[in-house]
Parts: sequence; structure tokens; C-alpha cells
Amino acid sequence: MQHNDQPSGGKSVGPIVSSSHLSGRAAELSELEFGLIVAGNAFSRWMVRCMNAAGLPDLSPLDILVLHSVNHRARPKKSADICLVLNVEDSHTVTYALKKLLKHEVVVSERRGKETFYSITEKGEAICQTYAEIRENCLVDSLRTLGFSNTDLGSIASFLRGISGLYDQAARSAASL
Repeated sequence: MQHNDQPSGGKSVGPIVSSSHLSGRAAELSELEFGLIVAGNAFSRWMVRCMNAAGLPDLSPLDILVLHSVNHRARPKKSADICLVLNVEDSHTVTYALKKLLKHEVVVSERRGKETFYSITEKGEAICQTYAEIRENCLVDSLRTLGFSNTDLGSIASFLRGISGLYDQAARSAASL
């Protein structure tokens, strides 16, 4: 994908990055990272506001992701499985999110031997359905105006999952330095 580095005045400004000192041999990587930063922040803000509109205020982005994860495929989930799927290293943050969701009565817990499983409640399912409807109305049609097809979105999603694997590997490498 080509991008234009020249504003209307004709002066070259280079890639749009948050930290030019990290550009080195791959300014495009810094540009991608900046895009991930602003997209991640916008996505977090979107989730919180959409959930507020759905009727469940005062949740963090992680709380919302955990709620949707518990609701996924209507099967009970262990905290460790939620961490794995969401790629969350600090399991305490997911445990805290689950406690908040239990207090809101949108999930329930059940002990099975030594394990605790979490399931969605009717209230939680209704909230997730309302969230999905708001998402359809506010986001999906707007996304089409950018000219992306569902196939394009699938390709972008695949790229993001691949790049997350590279960052995970790089994090392991950096931890061993």
C-alpha cells in the first residue's frame, strides 16, 4: 500500500510515527506501531462507549473483552482459557474482570473439582446482544465507506494475528537478554 509523504505544501514529512528515535532501519515498522497504538486506543474507547450504550457502564476494555469471551459459543470457560484466547499474560487482571462481571450478574461461576468455570447469564447474553446490535448500527456500515470488503478485513485480521506472534517471540527474546 502506497502512502503520500508530502502535504499540500510539497515538503516531505516522512512516515507518521510516535517515536522517531525507534525508526532506524524500519521506519515503516514504527509507522505500523503508531497505527496499532492509535487503533488500540480508539478500539478501547469504542468498546467502553458501546457497552455503556448497551446498558452496562463502568467496565474497562478488558472487562468487556472477558464478557464477550465468556459469551462466545455459550460454553463455560476457565479463567486460564480466557487468558490464553485473549493473549493476556497477567491472569490476575482477568480474575479481577471476572469478579466485576459476577457482581454485575452478567456471568456466573461453577466449581468443578479444582477448577472454576464461568458462564454467561441471561442478563449478560442480553447485554452482549444489545452491544452487537449497536455495533452493527454504528460501526459496520461506516466501515464499508472506507472501501474494505469482508475479505480485506479477514486479510488484515490474519496479518495482525501474525504480527502479534512476532511481537510475542521478540518479547521472549528480549526477556532472555
